[in-house]
Amino acid sequence: MRTLSRTGVLLGFRIRQEVLEWSGAWWFLLTLVVQAVVAPLIGLFVWSAVYPDDPAIARYYVAVVLVTLMTESFEQHTFSERIYNGTLSHELLRPQPVVVGVIGMNLAIRGWLTLLGAPIVLLTGIALQVGFDWWAVLRGTPYLVLAAVLVFLWTFLLALTAFWTDRVHAVVGFGSQLIFLFGGTAAPIGLLPDTWRRVAELLPFYGMNGLPAEIAAGTRSGGSLGYQLVWVALLTGIVMVLWRAGVRRYTAVGS
Repeated sequence: MRTLSRTGVLLGFRIRQEVLEWSGAWWFLLTLVVQAVVAPLIGLFVWSAVYPDDPAIARYYVAVVLVTLMTESFEQHTFSERIYNGTLSHELLRPQPVVVGVIGMNLAIRGWLTLLGAPIVLLTGIALQVGFDWWAVLRGTPYLVLAAVLVFLWTFLLALTAFWTDRVHAVVGFGSQLIFLFGGTAAPIGLLPDTWRRVAELLPFYGMNGLPAEIAAGTRSGGSLGYQLVWVALLTGIVMVLWRAGVRRYTAVGS
């Protein structure tokens, strides 16, 4: 309990530090916001044209934009680069888990993206006259929290490949495309052919994006939190194994 309390305090300090540091880079943060919302907005325009009389499409994609902003992760930049330039050694010598700094920066960037992207979500909703059932939005909160954890674990897992390859950006880019295709951004999962829909609902990517958006938009009354929790447990286990193997390789090389 004392260790958890100390870790929580350290995480709070790190988030505050990162929020202040990133406050001077708001132009760069705006480019990240634009990058994050482009794909969901394209999906919104395409599927709204296909189903012009279905208000659920617009509601779903507005929710996807917000979920994307609140769950974006950039560990291939914020963590992998430290492996490449050797500054990870400094983090390893600190009397705190390295992941505290990684999570602190992740949450600070997500906070800024949500704040800067909120006007886009609001204007899109007003322009399309999208209305939400706030009880459904509240019901979607735990799914959103688990989605944020899943996206972080997935991106961090792929970022750990920097211990073995210098092509981490290609690896993470491939992983992001899987989220785009099977997560519900390219198309709502319910509109996919049955075989592809069943496959998508088994993979973790649907829990990273489409599931919380569907719950918040009210197009799905409920889902299985257990499905997301199983993937959280599985990805956490894989991350821990890769982290230990990666640090052993890193220290053996003498970086």
